[in-house]
Amino acid sequence: MDDKLWVRGIRGAATVLENTPESIRGTAKNLLAVIARENALEPAKIISIIFSVTPDLDAAFPAEAARELGWVQVPLFCTAEIPVPGALTMCVRVLIHAYLACDQDEVRHVYLGDAVFLRPDLNVKNG
Repeated sequence: MDDKLWVRGIRGAATVLENTPESIRGTAKNLLAVIARENALEPAKIISIIFSVTPDLDAAFPAEAARELGWVQVPLFCTAEIPVPGALTMCVRVLIHAYLACDQDEVRHVYLGDAVFLRPDLNVKNG
């Protein structure tokens, strides 16, 4: 790959221990920090972030975590996952659109906690 930047999608998810603002924001903040570290991601290169939460998480917006990291210029959006029977619960998911200097197959997706089971084929880090 040359020195050009390409639009890439970075996926991630993490399970939350309890439905509290602190737990939701803390989990989301940790997930974003790991994704940023694994992908050498700079806030200025982020186009947008979409967060989703399972229906059992309603105590806080996970996007607040990005603001706590200082990502104040990044457009953020939160939504609820559809309640599929048998799906993983207590989970925050994220899709980050960003400019990266790597091929799509070099993007490092991050799944933490029980969310590692969502995409074991993509996960680079479970902590």
